[in-house]
Amino acid sequence: ALPIWFSLMHYRITPMTTIRPIPLILLALAATSLAAFAQTTDDRQATFFMGRVKYSANDGNDCGGVGQELMQLVSRASTIKVQEERKVRLTDPEVFDTPFLFMNGHNDFVLTEPELANLRKYLGHGGFFFASGCCSNPGFPKAWRREFSRIFPNEKVKPIPYDHLIYRSFYRIDRIRCLNEPRDIQLEGLFYEGNLVAVMCADGLCCAFSANNTCNSGKGVSPEDGQKLTLNIAVYALTH
Repeated sequence: ALPIWFSLMHYRITPMTTIRPIPLILLALAATSLAAFAQTTDDRQATFFMGRVKYSANDGNDCGGVGQELMQLVSRASTIKVQEERKVRLTDPEVFDTPFLFMNGHNDFVLTEPELANLRKYLGHGGFFFASGCCSNPGFPKAWRREFSRIFPNEKVKPIPYDHLIYRSFYRIDRIRCLNEPRDIQLEGLFYEGNLVAVMCADGLCCAFSANNTCNSGKGVSPEDGQKLTLNIAVYALTH
């Protein structure tokens, strides 16, 4: 049997008419539903928010502080109580107790068939996946597009247009400009049955929200846009 959070994550909160930052009560409602599951398995009275993914030959330590920074960013902007980051492999049973997974990296990778099978079940039953390429290295985003396009038949990773709700879920984001190239930056995503289930940013988003772009200086997403975009992704995952 799949954990109760899979059904909770399918609960839809009607988008508010305003496109300014949403009231913290909305995050509190999302936190309450997730906490209902967390408190049945953990007496620390904190919503477990994120699993840091170890995948293929990657040990989950690229740009090591980004997992903690991601959780702290969400905690500072909401009433959500956050436990410590958990490292999980895609083949671990603990994946199915973790409603939000995060992965990042610098290099090419290939997912095994068991990893793909677990992702197919995880994403098909309400889990949400966030990925970020480190330091604007092209190897990781290229691999992520290829490997995540293998998960569902006829579902390929594609750019997420700026009219999607993920750009409105907390802050209104009309466009994001790349720091080192004359182009807009768009999130890329994998959809399943019309629902966005996995999101990736190729342009050093983790460097922007975590390290103030010190490891990706002058490239990719600015630190200010990086924090806004990351918070939008987290709020979208919690409310959709």
